[in-house]
Amino acid sequence: MPSCSPRVPLGLSILIALSLGAAAGAEAKTPRHARHAPSVHRAPADAELRDQVRVLQAQVAALQTWHDADAASHAQADRQIAQLRDQLARADARAEAANAAVEAQIKTIPSQVQTAAAAAAPRSDVLRYKGVTITPSAFLAAEGIYRSRNEGADVASSFASIPFANTAAGHTRELRGTARQTRLALLLQGDANPNTHAAFYGEFDFQAAGQTANPRESNSFSPRIRNLYGTVDWDNLGLELLAGQNWSLLTTNTKGITPRTEAPPPTIDAQYVPGFSWTRQPQIRLVKNWNKQVWLALSLESPQTSFAAAPTGVALTAPGVTAITAAPGTAGFDIANSLSFNRYPDVIAKLAYEPAIWADHPLHVELYGLLRSYYDRVAYTAANPFGISPGSANTSASGGGVGGGLIFTAVPKRLDVQASFMTGRGIGRYGSGQLPDAVIQPNGRPAPIPETMFLAGATLHATPALDLYAFGGQERQRARTFSVAGSSTAYGFGNPAANLSGCDVEGGTCVPNLRQIWQISVGMWDKAYQGDFGQLRVGLQYSHTSLTAFSGVGGQPTTSDDMVFTSFRYYPF
Repeated sequence: MPSCSPRVPLGLSILIALSLGAAAGAEAKTPRHARHAPSVHRAPADAELRDQVRVLQAQVAALQTWHDADAASHAQADRQIAQLRDQLARADARAEAANAAVEAQIKTIPSQVQTAAAAAAPRSDVLRYKGVTITPSAFLAAEGIYRSRNEGADVASSFASIPFANTAAGHTRELRGTARQTRLALLLQGDANPNTHAAFYGEFDFQAAGQTANPRESNSFSPRIRNLYGTVDWDNLGLELLAGQNWSLLTTNTKGITPRTEAPPPTIDAQYVPGFSWTRQPQIRLVKNWNKQVWLALSLESPQTSFAAAPTGVALTAPGVTAITAAPGTAGFDIANSLSFNRYPDVIAKLAYEPAIWADHPLHVELYGLLRSYYDRVAYTAANPFGISPGSANTSASGGGVGGGLIFTAVPKRLDVQASFMTGRGIGRYGSGQLPDAVIQPNGRPAPIPETMFLAGATLHATPALDLYAFGGQERQRARTFSVAGSSTAYGFGNPAANLSGCDVEGGTCVPNLRQIWQISVGMWDKAYQGDFGQLRVGLQYSHTSLTAFSGVGGQPTTSDDMVFTSFRYYPF
């Protein structure tokens, strides 16, 4: 580093030197003796010289002061530079250490990102193959059933068959375990183009009823198909076509008229709650939507008719008249089970509306109409009282009804309410209670039975893991009675002449026509576990069901059943 010694400017140095030299020369040229002459003779010269010396001395002193200050300043600067160099060295060391730590952390980021993404990603378990998205779903069920009356039923109760006191079953309890509600499902989805979407859905369980299987409501053939259908959606047209077996169009949806958004009560009982309107049956359906806010649909669905039996002690048809309402199954069906005669599909039209005025309280409203046909074969003899020529003929009648449903989020993420109703003639097969659709008149013609059914309930999401629910419903029919001119004999459904005196006597004969079924059901579902291995849900349900028959000779029979269900369900997906 250059020396910090002060440098005197060149001009000033020459000036000092010349001044000093001049002074010295003048002193040297003066004779010695003159040097000691009296001061009066050299005063002017000495004064001038002394002034010059004093000036020069002041300048030298100033230069010395400047030199000392500059030297001190340079020393301080040297010290500060040394300190800065030391700090810089330490900062460089710290930076190198920090860089090394950052590089080490960067090396761990990919695995951390993968772990976080895997934790945050939904457990969709979706597979893809040749442009098709495959989504499996399933649950394994282990369930328990207790009933205060022995229905002889599995996890799907037979509400209309709760025994009366005339049977041993009406005095005994029922306890059983079952895994038959275990369910398997598969959804396949693909896009033909950006506006055309296709899907196929299959859903199966193990509740096939074997010999007594029938297509009346849930299609209990073996293997048991709950739903099996395909759909095509055209976004640019707002159209959807569905073909296959699915929930009936009149079943309440939670969103639009969209497959897989049906809203059955969340019961463990696979027959749900009396008053709930539904079937699962083959159909072809066309749906049109406007801005995903208004939907209109038309469905042609597989028909089936259940006819009322004659109550104890009376007949349905007059003498000389025989009505045949069903025939034993043959190819593909069990011969022990009969199927009704059908000639037209059940026709259902439905309108759904979801107003956009309550974003936090979604409301879904729907209305529908149902048109049905009932069909039988009647044989007449000459003894018939109607004057009909002997022989056989086909007879028919029409019926149907109207209904609707409502789903409302009363408290967001906390409370959902649900209600539905249906009223009409010949609608029994669409209710969980499975009351009859029609009765045979004395002349053999079908007569649809008037009926009204309703359901109301709520589900409380008490915690993210716990749901509590309560539902109540009723199915109620009116009598259809007939008389024949010139005869005092009463005929028909709800016949007051029926002999029901044996209904309260064990071993007695009792075949009443049912007037009403109602039920109150409460329960809960708890997500006991949810993690990498799937989900475990625990359920508990209690229901009280009451049956009331039409009055007859001997009174008006009633019976009831208290049921308790437990469920452990494991969802691997």
